[in-house]
Amino acid sequence: MALSEFEIKRIDKIVGAYIEKHRPPVHIRNELDLSFRVKGQNVEIFEIRPSWQNPDEKLESEVAKTTYVKSKKIWKVYWMRADMKWHRYGPAPEVKSIEDFIKVVEKDEYGCFFG
Repeated sequence: MALSEFEIKRIDKIVGAYIEKHRPPVHIRNELDLSFRVKGQNVEIFEIRPSWQNPDEKLESEVAKTTYVKSKKIWKVYWMRADMKWHRYGPAPEVKSIEDFIKVVEKDEYGCFFG
């Protein structure tokens, strides 16, 4: 079951504020940018860069993901490994709120999200 419109608006506000705070300066955003999307029960944060083969093509590199488990009222936290699969984030595999997810991504104590 997807998130409600109210929950999506709340996520947009909270995660959107985090993204705006951490986006690169405007003059380099065509070379590197940061964004997010809400898809079903997931919230994904990703970087956007031009392809080295075709600069007109934009590539997305996933940074962090959280999935809401409604029955348990928790958010599972994931990071993208080099094998291009999502893995649970060891220091905080679950959090209670989207705000806590943002705190985990900001702290990034294992250097998994932004290296």
